Amino acid sequence: MKIVIAPQTFKGSISALDAAHAMEAGVKAVVPDAETVLVPIADGGDGTLETLVEVSDGRVETTRVTGPLGKKVNADWGAMGDGRTAVIEMARTSGLVLLKPSKLNALKATTYGLGEAIRAALDAGYRHFIIGIGGSATNDAGAGMAQALGVKLLDASGDDLDRGGAALEKLHRIDVSELDPRTRESTFEIACDVSNPLCGPEGASAVYGPQKGATPEQVEELDAALRHFAHVARRDLEVEVNHMPGAGAAGGLGAGMVAFLHGSLRPGVDIVLEAVGFREKLEGADLVLTGEGKMDFQTVFSKAPIGVAKLADDRGIPVVGISGSLGSDYQKVHEHGIDAAFAITNRPMTLDEASANVAVLITDSTEQVMRTLRAGSRTNGF
Repeated sequence: MKIVIAPQTFKGSISALDAAHAMEAGVKAVVPDAETVLVPIADGGDGTLETLVEVSDGRVETTRVTGPLGKKVNADWGAMGDGRTAVIEMARTSGLVLLKPSKLNALKATTYGLGEAIRAALDAGYRHFIIGIGGSATNDAGAGMAQALGVKLLDASGDDLDRGGAALEKLHRIDVSELDPRTRESTFEIACDVSNPLCGPEGASAVYGPQKGATPEQVEELDAALRHFAHVARRDLEVEVNHMPGAGAAGGLGAGMVAFLHGSLRPGVDIVLEAVGFREKLEGADLVLTGEGKMDFQTVFSKAPIGVAKLADDRGIPVVGISGSLGSDYQKVHEHGIDAAFAITNRPMTLDEASANVAVLITDSTEQVMRTLRAGSRTNGF
């Protein structure tokens, strides 16, 4: 029997790889001779860097970059084991987590540090990039990133624009003649799980600006600046980003990744599953085990376990979800390929207690799942 074990990190409790090992122990307790294939997964958000590094036998690199408001920070990025793929989470260079709530400044926050991290990976020889763009503190359409990579964003006097989204209102011309030529030899896959356009009531500024500290007046200012950026980009770069689904992600970084680096915006889970060769690992599988910290109605919105389940379901392979807890309307996952879902808690306990014992709880729950399957399928290979 071949069992593919593909959990996501149980956020705040256990990594995807350690969760996979815990599940494997539960499987082996019941079916010692089972062939287990461990495939830790992620959805492009938190934990993606570590997961892809671990599953590929890669390493974590650290680069000193410019933070969202100019202060230097140490940013980790992943060097995958294939020697050509770099994994960068923009939250580590330009994210909300780097600023105190009282310091948020959507008008001036910059993605310059992201560009510096990309440049460091280019220097190290990497030419394929997986970039997660969630958790940004910025609203500059990737302008800072572009500037760090050599793009000239000029005002009417021919001077370089200041950093930050508000400065885009003065953008007169985009000059890409000095863009790092290595970017043209590279491919950029952007983990983008929202469909917001760049501007308007559903755009970057209106939807996400307030959580980055923007007042209603500043939201209008930033929206106008991004609209102007889209106009200049259409003229100078011959690319239309204003109404592109996902262009508004991360303060317009989705638009900037497409406009400046010809990046492709894709659901994060699709990028990760492709990177780990998940389709190939499903060949000949009899069962798939997946899971995450909490399984509920939100799981069905492009979360990693659903990506796993869809690929398995296409091949007729049953899928069982094992999660820290089961939340509101978790049964919706059954409509998306997860045949059964289980919580790991076996008695009343606090979150801290469950987190402290998460590996043992995952192993015990997996063992009970396997015993249940064996009881109902004694003649099917157990």
